[in-house]
Amino acid sequence: MAGKVYLVGAGPGDARLITLKGLDCLEKGDVIVYDRLANPGLLRRAKPGAEKIYVGKRTERHTMKQEDINQLLVDLALAGKTVVRLKGGDPTIFGRVGEEAELLRRHGIPYEIVPGITAAIAVPAYAGIPVTHRDIASSVSIITGHERPDKLDLAIDWEKVTHATGTLVFMMGVANIGYITKQLIHYGRPSDTPVALIRWGTRAEQETLTGTLEDIEERVLAADFKPPAVIVVGEVVSQREQLQWAEALPLFGKRILVTRARSQASELVRSIEDLGGEAYELPVIDVVMPDHAQIQVTDQALEALERYDWVFFTSVNGVEYFFRHLERLGKDIRALYGARIAAVGPATQAALRAHGIAAEGLPGRFQAEGLIDVYGPELLVGQHVLLPRGDLSRTWLPAVLREQGLEVTEAVMYRTVPANESDEELVKLLELGRIHAATFTSSSTVTNLLCALRASGAADPASALKGVEIACIGPLTAKTAEEAGLNVSILAQEATIPSLIEALCAWKQRTS
Repeated sequence: MAGKVYLVGAGPGDARLITLKGLDCLEKGDVIVYDRLANPGLLRRAKPGAEKIYVGKRTERHTMKQEDINQLLVDLALAGKTVVRLKGGDPTIFGRVGEEAELLRRHGIPYEIVPGITAAIAVPAYAGIPVTHRDIASSVSIITGHERPDKLDLAIDWEKVTHATGTLVFMMGVANIGYITKQLIHYGRPSDTPVALIRWGTRAEQETLTGTLEDIEERVLAADFKPPAVIVVGEVVSQREQLQWAEALPLFGKRILVTRARSQASELVRSIEDLGGEAYELPVIDVVMPDHAQIQVTDQALEALERYDWVFFTSVNGVEYFFRHLERLGKDIRALYGARIAAVGPATQAALRAHGIAAEGLPGRFQAEGLIDVYGPELLVGQHVLLPRGDLSRTWLPAVLREQGLEVTEAVMYRTVPANESDEELVKLLELGRIHAATFTSSSTVTNLLCALRASGAADPASALKGVEIACIGPLTAKTAEEAGLNVSILAQEATIPSLIEALCAWKQRTS
């Protein structure tokens, strides 16, 4: 039985601009057939085990001819696969979707065309250029600029196109910019008509070059402005001076590596993206339940909750897994009625609050040392302390508590394990200098990123990160990074995600 093919528009570049339906298709595909302009980050949304086939095209080199791509989709579907053909922008705007759909129809293969946000509109918008404007341009044309000049003359009626609409948008026309501008001037567009070229719009590499029909070719050559780019011709370009917004965001133009566990990364990723940066996710750790032997010890600790005078939570994971274990054992928080509960850091305190616990927090320092600073005089000999923590937690706190004569029970709530994800695309981006900063939120993320890079083909992971700004959430993580040969240049003032984001914004401001 034949499978089905989804011809999906991936949007203009920013992975968040894919449609909800497009994302739904991506998450159920057995095979993802993708091109150069589809954001590689979208591939991480594919289901585990999905096959990924690159068929990208460049001006000078095609990985696969269009005819072969068409046949590939047919062959995969006839093998019973659910196929997602992921195309940059919208598949119906110079995406050759008609050729692919026609061959699928001829073979009786079911398919759907899933529209995407076209770069013709989105890329100018990210540069502060609306393609229509009530007072300036009430119509827009989208025109190919990709063919050789002789083919362009066959495809375009220059006399009609020149005056057809207020705004002209040329797709993939950087190599022909001189010919395009000469034709427009020849057929009557004023030579001082504003022109903008936006390269890699909506991505970290977004770059905008403006001029007029008369001088834009010279500006392109002087700037060595390369494709891919969208060309906008018309008075709407003048709106950019007032409406540009993306470039004004605090982290615009920066691609930032996020190494946290996927389950924890959302706050950091969302903050980076809300501030105009591009988050590149490579989870290098995962958080899982303890092994059988550890669980037995943990169960013993939790069966005697009534005996504890103190419970110190030092991480959000410690909180979340503590309650998982309570539920597993059929117990609830009432068993801790006699204990004082303290949290290290506002995030840990908020996690407890979400479970209905108003824990005592720590002012100032958000590390285990702060517990001793704040509660030292109240920690009495013979008191019982429960430490719900991970298997890699520091030994400092339990050692100090025992030295002061307290009875300490360490209960492993979770294990931190390598995520075992490799990423050849990340290695390429590092080689090209397109990762601007890497964030580390624990010592284990440092260690495991280096292992992941080695598994992805980087012979010397520390050297691969040489030109990357290293951002750490606290001094302990920074120490691990420096011992691994990394140069830490960004350090959060407090061990929190908001503080790490503030440090990234300050770095961007310094280097702008």
